[in-house]
Amino acid sequence: MNEVTVIGAGVAGLAVTRALLDRGAQVRLVDRNGPPGAHGCSWWAGGMLAPFCEGESAEEPVVRLGQRSADWWDKHTGLVQRHGSLVVSAARDHSDLKRFARRTDHFREVSGPEITALEPDLGTRFSRGLFFDTEAHLSPRAALAALFESVTKDGAQFEVAEVALEAQDGLVVDCRGYAARDATPELRGVKGEMLVLRCPDVDLTRPVRLLHPRIPLYVVPRGDGIFMLGATMIESSASDHVTARSLLELLSAAYALNPAFGEAEVIEVGVDLRPAFPDNLPRIRRDGPDGRVIRANGLFRHGYLLAPALGEMVADVIFENATPEMMDEAIA
Repeated sequence: MNEVTVIGAGVAGLAVTRALLDRGAQVRLVDRNGPPGAHGCSWWAGGMLAPFCEGESAEEPVVRLGQRSADWWDKHTGLVQRHGSLVVSAARDHSDLKRFARRTDHFREVSGPEITALEPDLGTRFSRGLFFDTEAHLSPRAALAALFESVTKDGAQFEVAEVALEAQDGLVVDCRGYAARDATPELRGVKGEMLVLRCPDVDLTRPVRLLHPRIPLYVVPRGDGIFMLGATMIESSASDHVTARSLLELLSAAYALNPAFGEAEVIEVGVDLRPAFPDNLPRIRRDGPDGRVIRANGLFRHGYLLAPALGEMVADVIFENATPEMMDEAIA
């Protein structure tokens, strides 16, 4: 097989590269901005490998395909933390907890004492919750770095360059995310906002989701007193700044989890646009008269959950001439 050029070294491009290398391809990985970093939305992710929790609002393929992700990331990075996910709500919002339970599965209901046993630093503030014990999480930045090191060590040739996709020899896989809207106009940007806090007075073992009618919060422990806070999904074509409302509500929700977060240091604020198709599911398509350009995009907010499946399906297209589940058959 001739060399395959993968454009984009975010979570999608790295997963595609890994899948192609594992099947014996020669891969040239190109990103105009360099190795994984703050220029890509993968950098600002929560890193929750939580397919069942995502089922509260996501489509069925996200839940089904996402169940493979923890094992895949563990195999390729060894950085997965398998402590489950905990979902709680204030007493006034128990109706939201009931709704969450109706829309999800693979959990057990937990009482106040059980919540305290799972996460002592939540104290006795929550009397009811849901524990998804099979779910996992990782640190996205460490995982990206480990995966990048893995693919380059195993033979992927990395270049920092601006390239014209159609001018490349051989097959090209376009994994540019929202930057690919020049060739994929139906992509839309969904703004995500996050905070990184340092709060050594709080110790959490697993991601905790606090349900709230306006802005549900998730807190993901990064270790050493560092936490990532996120939740927002704002339809937007461009923005480099967190809104004041989001900042206030994220911090207020964190304070509701544990008042010690009120004394936390805000060490980072991040914003980026996640690429999404109208149905919020990824798409693979072949473009051009000879089908040499394969576009893999639209991971929405499920990058770390669905990138492994996306990578394997791209490899199926290339090596088996398959039409996998994510294939856009109308354009294939």
